[in-house]
Amino acid sequence: MEIIPTQKTFRSYLFFWSGQLFSLLGSMIVHFILIWWIQLETGSPLFLSLGQTFYMVPMLIFMPIAGVFSDKLNRKNLILTVDSLQAFTTFILIMFFIFDIVNIWIIFLFIGLRSIFQAFHQPTVAAIIPTMVPREKLGRINGINYLFIGLIQLLGPGFGALLMQFFTLRDILWIDIITFFIAFIPLIIISIPIVRDKSEVKQKNGFIKDFKVGFIVYKSIPGLIILLFMGMLVNFFVQPLGTLLPYFINTIHGGLEFEYALVLIFLQAGVMGGAIIASVKKEWKHKINVMFIGIGIIGIGYAFLATVPTGFFILIGFLLLIVGITLPIINTIFQIILQTNVPSDKLGRVTSIDSTLSTIISPLGTIIAGPITILIGIHSLFLFCAIAVLVVTLITYFFTGIRHVDYNGKISIELESNELK
Repeated sequence: MEIIPTQKTFRSYLFFWSGQLFSLLGSMIVHFILIWWIQLETGSPLFLSLGQTFYMVPMLIFMPIAGVFSDKLNRKNLILTVDSLQAFTTFILIMFFIFDIVNIWIIFLFIGLRSIFQAFHQPTVAAIIPTMVPREKLGRINGINYLFIGLIQLLGPGFGALLMQFFTLRDILWIDIITFFIAFIPLIIISIPIVRDKSEVKQKNGFIKDFKVGFIVYKSIPGLIILLFMGMLVNFFVQPLGTLLPYFINTIHGGLEFEYALVLIFLQAGVMGGAIIASVKKEWKHKINVMFIGIGIIGIGYAFLATVPTGFFILIGFLLLIVGITLPIINTIFQIILQTNVPSDKLGRVTSIDSTLSTIISPLGTIIAGPITILIGIHSLFLFCAIAVLVVTLITYFFTGIRHVDYNGKISIELESNELK
């Protein structure tokens, strides 16, 4: 059953979205201080890899389950539940700090629990958008979404670094709970459309069948499988950059929390710039070409990052700025492809399948990043991964036929009734 968004539902979405931005700010600050705490406490690329692994693996496991639940259950109640559990988990961690019984493994457990909650939160929020935002506004709202998320992610590290000068980590954690209650208010007030596929309700599909339906829809979009496998490989090779950036800044270049926050601000400033481009661009006529050029730019910036002289934080920031500009453009285009070609009552499953499969080998990249860095050094690792990104991009573009797929119009998805049974 398709939901037709109206101006009323659009206004409700904007109200809901504003609360989510406050919640994101709290999460960004908490993420910044926890990652920096791991770096300062251990100074080890191995523990940074473990921290990232504890975040990625639970999300990888629970995301497919979450996608089915987001299509079957009341999405408003689902968001309320997982967000409340995340806030409660943060409160428990604060209690651990108060009684001085925190260690690295408790932090890892906390990161893992937050990952599970985010696995349910992300596909559910993503599936809400096309049910509340009119079709003609999808491109711009996705771009504006990345713009404001970029702004929050720009401010988060700066606020985190500033707060660390005056407060303990225990005190800063309260921000996560405060921002949860700010996001809780609009979520309680607004109505979120309940989407149901009547034929599936009558059939009373189980989880396996529900997941199968999402995968059938995913395969029915021409070229999406090719983009999926490319995304898996690119995510694998980019993973060491995100995982080991604190080690790269602190141990290799001698930076402290200010320098770490500085390079993250450059990265998020780039994300904001790219989001502005995505939000003002009405239509992307050459979607595939733009996506592949963007991934190529990421590979080139990654390669130069490996050669930066010690202590040149501004140059590191500039390279991350360039990388950041491309990210929202690539993601906006891909989201438009999904949102304009997938039925809204199946979008939660398709989104969760895409998120799961596109990152399925990323934990391996995270786990091996630390040990390989110890063996060959972080500069060699970054350079090798950058070259691999460029090779994967070129091979996919020139040898798979993906460049001939036209996503400028509505791609018809025809599903045989027996496939859905």
